[in-house]
Amino acid sequence: MSELLEKAKNFVSDKVVNMKKPEASITDVDFTGLSLVEGAQYLAKVSVTNPYSVPIPICEISYTLKSDGRVIASGTIPDPGSLKSNDSTMLDVPVKVPHSILVSLLRDIGRDWDIDYELELGLTMDLPLFGNFTILLSQKGEIKLPALF
Repeated sequence: MSELLEKAKNFVSDKVVNMKKPEASITDVDFTGLSLVEGAQYLAKVSVTNPYSVPIPICEISYTLKSDGRVIASGTIPDPGSLKSNDSTMLDVPVKVPHSILVSLLRDIGRDWDIDYELELGLTMDLPLFGNFTILLSQKGEIKLPALF
């Protein structure tokens, strides 16, 4: 009897390990505007593929935006919706940088009229059989600012 239970346990663990999981990638990060009230706004676009035949609820999206090694914005977006079944879903992640931080970015902006950044995202979703599952993403790059003239 214990041999049968051991085989069943190994079978189930192999199936769970080899089960497809959602995959994600950051496709774009753009500067979207500057507001006197809210500071600078950025928008990250994240593509998430759901291999399951049922929609998957996203519990939250957490983000940290760094520039020149310093955290300039961080936060969470609770309950941003669900992933479409057997399809890719494009998620928009708005990031707001307060005015107080913008002053510290002037040195980086003045050098080459862009902002060097590192964006870290965590997509937490509720998967059947797995429970809460987090996909961690990171991207480095530079955001060119619009020309004034």
